[in-house]
Amino acid sequence: MPLEQHSDPFEEQLSAGMRHAAGAFETDRAALVTAGAARGRRRLLLRRRAAVAGGAAGLALVGVGGALLLPGAGSRTDRTSVAADSRHPSASPSAAPSPVSGDSLIRTLEKLLPSGKFSGAEARGTDEDAPYVHLVFDDGKGAAAVGVGLGRVQPGSDQARQVTECPGKAYAHYDTCGTGRLPDGSVVMVLQGYEYPDRRVDTKWWNAELVSPQGHHVSVSEWNAAAEKDAPITRSQPPLTPAQLKHIASAAAWRDAIDAMPEDKKKPTAEPSATESTAFAPVAPTLKSLLPKGLTVSESSGEDSGFGYVVADDGKGRSLVQVNVQAGMADVAGDLFGSGAETLPDGTRVAVHQGPGEKGGAGVVMWTVDTLRTDGTRVVVSAFNSGAQDTAATRKTPALTIAQLRQIALSPKWFLQNRSA
Repeated sequence: MPLEQHSDPFEEQLSAGMRHAAGAFETDRAALVTAGAARGRRRLLLRRRAAVAGGAAGLALVGVGGALLLPGAGSRTDRTSVAADSRHPSASPSAAPSPVSGDSLIRTLEKLLPSGKFSGAEARGTDEDAPYVHLVFDDGKGAAAVGVGLGRVQPGSDQARQVTECPGKAYAHYDTCGTGRLPDGSVVMVLQGYEYPDRRVDTKWWNAELVSPQGHHVSVSEWNAAAEKDAPITRSQPPLTPAQLKHIASAAAWRDAIDAMPEDKKKPTAEPSATESTAFAPVAPTLKSLLPKGLTVSESSGEDSGFGYVVADDGKGRSLVQVNVQAGMADVAGDLFGSGAETLPDGTRVAVHQGPGEKGGAGVVMWTVDTLRTDGTRVVVSAFNSGAQDTAATRKTPALTIAQLRQIALSPKWFLQNRSA
């Protein structure tokens, strides 16, 4: 899988977990297919939470790179695992400013919020990893959790772009999302979505993500409840409008605080783009070029070269098609391809899986062709009989047959040097 950083803890843990599975029990191959795509979906969703959930024991943070940081033992089981801080250094001032305390961050957020009552404030200053501030705000219409997270990204990097991209609706359900540019060149995304993608509880989560030209990253989140999860809904909407979220995210005080964060000298000063750091072609455009004639694409992901998708329709209903491309998978071939797998003359392994969907959509089925080249490159293509995995089936079977999925997975176009083939 392509790297957001030079070393991706999520990828390392996934690889180690699969190796452990090989020695401990018979592997669930369908689960491995799903796990292979999980990181790609994580990049598309980009749920970079600032500070969530009231109470120190339950406090959870999402770092700048989208990886979860769980202080203490009170982590929730529905969160992904701990990953290292992914800050990238921005331009250094000649004299490092003094650290900004957590108390100062709390005062800053309280000044930026409209008139109301504050409670449950917690914060981490810039002399610690992943500074944040979190509190409960009540404007007289109901208590609401509000949080701000601070960090850095490398200006112009894929990570900076992805932070401010609206997620694909095939994987993230939300009401509205938009990205704009401020007069100073900063890019800000404002998303009005939901805490639970399946809407089992109608907790709303609204979020602003700002990245400045210098690499400051400010993430502001709010909910219509006093805590992110497991708290009663207190109001119909979160308290801040999209314009107010944007205003808070663009406050100069946050950038001053980010400038006071110590540089992480272990991180590279530049981050190659996905297409520069891998031999793989961008997934969505390549997938589009490989679709059979007669399909209309209504939605697709961006230029990521590790994971992508399209939502296609042949006139009989929407069908999600996703592709995951990974390198260095030869050492888990035994887990991925059992005795029933096919081996082609060139040594490529091919496995086919057909079964029910895994995200709760009524009647959804998942058809997958999993391939592994001799150089360790794995290309997995899956199609569903719905436009999203967690919505009801729109058709009896996916829009692509197993034979067509196989042809797509085995195409040489996934490698940049063969893209024109």
